[in-house]
Amino acid sequence: MPHPVSAHDAVQAIQSGDRIWIHGMAAAPRALINALVQRADSLRDVEIVQLHTEGPAPYADPEYQGIFRVNALFVGANVRKAVDEGRADYIPVFLSEAPALFRKGILPLNAALITVSPPDKHGYYSLGTSIEATRAAVQTANFVIAQVNKYMPRTHGDALIHESQIHYLVEADEPLPEHPHCAPSATQLSIGRNVAALVEDGATLQMGIGAIPDAVLASLTDHKRLGIHTEMFSDGVIDLVEKGVITNEKKTIHPGKIVATFVIGTRRLYDFVDDNPYIQMLDAAYVNDTAVIRKNPKVTAINSAIEVDLTGQVCADSIGPRLYSGVGGQMDFIRGASYSDGGKPIIALPSTTKTGASRIVTQLKSGAGVVTTRAHVHYVVTEYGVAYLKGKNLRQRAEALIEIAHPEHRESLSAGII
Repeated sequence: MPHPVSAHDAVQAIQSGDRIWIHGMAAAPRALINALVQRADSLRDVEIVQLHTEGPAPYADPEYQGIFRVNALFVGANVRKAVDEGRADYIPVFLSEAPALFRKGILPLNAALITVSPPDKHGYYSLGTSIEATRAAVQTANFVIAQVNKYMPRTHGDALIHESQIHYLVEADEPLPEHPHCAPSATQLSIGRNVAALVEDGATLQMGIGAIPDAVLASLTDHKRLGIHTEMFSDGVIDLVEKGVITNEKKTIHPGKIVATFVIGTRRLYDFVDDNPYIQMLDAAYVNDTAVIRKNPKVTAINSAIEVDLTGQVCADSIGPRLYSGVGGQMDFIRGASYSDGGKPIIALPSTTKTGASRIVTQLKSGAGVVTTRAHVHYVVTEYGVAYLKGKNLRQRAEALIEIAHPEHRESLSAGII
């Protein structure tokens, strides 16, 4: 077992010019991040590679320009301004392919900064709430600095790493960041019901976090024998497990188990996954592999969008040229669901923005990125209904999408049909 050291001493191993990985989502190692920033005066040109991380990202602040530079695989709120201002960068990549950036040496890592649960008697720690590309980072980095946090749940599957893989150990306990459940709006409930109507008994679900996924889950209480194979899940899944709606019995891959690569939610969720053999936390290269996803029956992939044009092109990572999030796993699961026997790839979104602008548009904003192509989209759902696009020509697609647009925008959208 590595001898525990202070966070200050551990980060002395990081040198100018290094490329380092920071553990993602709720597992961002806060004590290590703070210690790294505190020694900024002695560093230059340190590249920080990360997915989304919860909590502050002080290394992305303007005062550290030239010292740290974020290279984000997903643009979260804490680095969005830095990317906007050109002080940080974005790599568009499918989540399924993110681990390969390290394993294939495309982005060789000097260090990985991670959070782990306390070890078991055999010397195994757990990556807890977030496996994604972190397992690959641990396997390939020159050295690993681990923050041991008693609040990190111990999860099974690919989460386990042996003490021999850890070079520096820092003991620092801090509660994990939480996403409290918020009651869905009337619009979100309508979207949830429309999506739930597409879900068949025995389906395998993939969904994200937020009000719309929660509204979908809340609308599934009368369903039977559902399964979960998903990039991530949150608290809404727990109620359906406890009610016997989610049983995973019909799954082909990992039957009887919930499969995910990370979780974000409340303490209730973290307690639910803690030492729970029902939950398998696995590498994103596997969970998000289209060839794996497709083996499950009736894969119903529920993903969101910023806007959808009348041909079916989906923008999900930017508002015009302004980067807002990332490619993530949307295409992994949209494609996997389309190949699954009885699968349904679904894009669900409100018909309008908060300011009333239509999110179904004649053309995507100038500079907007296409995350899911029009050839991949099958279902688009708003509070006004479901548009089924597979097999439809461009004119038919436009007509179907206009029918589920907000009534105030239908006339202007119709005028845009060629």
